[in-house]
Amino acid sequence: MIKSHSIYRILFWLTLFSIAMGYLETSVVVYLRALYYPDGFQFPLVAVPPDIAITEFWREVATIIMLVGAGIMAGKNPAQRFVLFLYCFAIWDIFYYVFLYVLLGWPVSLFTWDILFLVPVPWVGPVICPCLVALTMIVFALITVHWQEKGKNAKLSGMEIGILIMGCAVVLVSFMWDYFTYVKLHGNGMSVWSLSNDKDLFSEAPDYIPNVFNWTMFWCGQIVLIGGVFLFGMRMKKN
Repeated sequence: MIKSHSIYRILFWLTLFSIAMGYLETSVVVYLRALYYPDGFQFPLVAVPPDIAITEFWREVATIIMLVGAGIMAGKNPAQRFVLFLYCFAIWDIFYYVFLYVLLGWPVSLFTWDILFLVPVPWVGPVICPCLVALTMIVFALITVHWQEKGKNAKLSGMEIGILIMGCAVVLVSFMWDYFTYVKLHGNGMSVWSLSNDKDLFSEAPDYIPNVFNWTMFWCGQIVLIGGVFLFGMRMKKN
């Protein structure tokens, strides 16, 4: 069990680290937008040369590794390491948008479309959606840490794991749904970009502009995620 003053200190430094990581992520995006979107970010996406696309892919992988590493170093057991990684990821994601707004005045609203990830296809959605998922991660992490601090075995049950995995899957598909719809209508043999390709990233969809976000699918997944976290919290409280 972690002493109370110790866990607060850990959370403080993890928060500070994640905010700094958020600024680092924002600074890279500021440079990329200056290069590829000098008039401001907008769809359709500009084709990115393979060397830059590969560099950007591995930069995103490196970012996740650093956030995972922070959780592993700070946590005292597997469950705590996992939720502290989620905590770092969520703080990083939220402050990424905070700093984008401070530096570029973007997004103009929480419902502005953004590209969330690159591969295997573009993940797109309103800014508010990843922020809601991030807030759910923070709540889940704090519940776990709270009960572990009290000496309880705060681990997910098999059913809770299944619920959370299902919710994550539905949310992720909702981010890719509009692009899948575009491919279905305009694909004509469109291939998916991969690290082994020598073609430009996004060159397969030069006219893609997000049309309709599948809010129904997103909210189904998000409610399932919240339900899984709620069931976990109630079980901890009851036990």
